[in-house]
Amino acid sequence: MWLTRIQQAAVLFVMVSILTACAGVSPDDYADQTPEFLIEEYFDGQVKAWGMFQTRNGEVQRRFTVDIDGQVNGDQIVLDERFEYDDGETERRVWEIERIDDQTYRGTAGDVVGSATGVRGGNALNWRYVLALDVGDQTWNLKFNDWMYLIDDEVLINTADVTKFGFRVGRVTLFFQRQSDTRDNL
Repeated sequence: MWLTRIQQAAVLFVMVSILTACAGVSPDDYADQTPEFLIEEYFDGQVKAWGMFQTRNGEVQRRFTVDIDGQVNGDQIVLDERFEYDDGETERRVWEIERIDDQTYRGTAGDVVGSATGVRGGNALNWRYVLALDVGDQTWNLKFNDWMYLIDDEVLINTADVTKFGFRVGRVTLFFQRQSDTRDNL
């Protein structure tokens, strides 16, 4: 009977460990972190970004820059993103984002399936969406799980895990910098 209780405790410990590991990180985990990240403040004006896409084995497959023009009107945010890739290809994505409440955002863009959802806490924002990406003669619906972290008033770091059918396809890493003459209120 004593051995049975040890076995039960071990099984319970393993199950709790697995469930805790699956829970992952929440924006609430960053609630006390500063500076506070508000999309509508950071992206109000001109922002420049540098990024790369890495395959699941870590190989850098594409590098790119992004020029972002952000316009804020109340709870509505429009981000006009212009991408330039290292192979010369260009792309444009226009996000229309709405602030729902103190922590929640919803957004759409032409190549986003349905709508994106964002939840923020402290200096972090978790942004999730499905992107319809043309790959050869097919369109793949890829899930993006973005985490954005405001480092200071000018610098924002973003990592995004990209999955298809629940399997990791790769990772996007971006570094954003506000252009100095675009925000007077900080």
